[in-house]
Amino acid sequence: MPREFSRIDRIGDQMQRELAQLIQREVKDPRVGMVTVNAVKVSRDLGYADIYVSLLSTEELTEESPEVKESISVLNKASGFLRGQVGRAMKLRVVPQLRFHFDTLQGYSRKMDSLIREAVGDKPAVDRNGDEDQDDPERNA
Repeated sequence: MPREFSRIDRIGDQMQRELAQLIQREVKDPRVGMVTVNAVKVSRDLGYADIYVSLLSTEELTEESPEVKESISVLNKASGFLRGQVGRAMKLRVVPQLRFHFDTLQGYSRKMDSLIREAVGDKPAVDRNGDEDQDDPERNA
């Protein structure tokens, strides 16, 4: 009977939880703001893990933003420390090398949402009904 999740997927999920806690508690660098670990993709041979993070900010962030570049750089420099802590917490014999990336999915989803709203013409339901009443000659008579 096949398993629902492979071992690699389970390791990635557990690693995501551990890293979220470790970054919040152990990384004291002020250049790293409020970081959310969105996804962890582990290679099949456990050689490396790509960690996708997003940052809480009041402005729209891209991969080119100085704040993002600095935070990702700090996290990549702390990857050795985080790797050791994850290995101890998860009791893994082979711990993947950690590579941090900025997750662009949130910005992309906001962009798609605004395009959809623009295409549909985001009007409240009341306004739509009001417009239809004006166009209907039987109701206006």
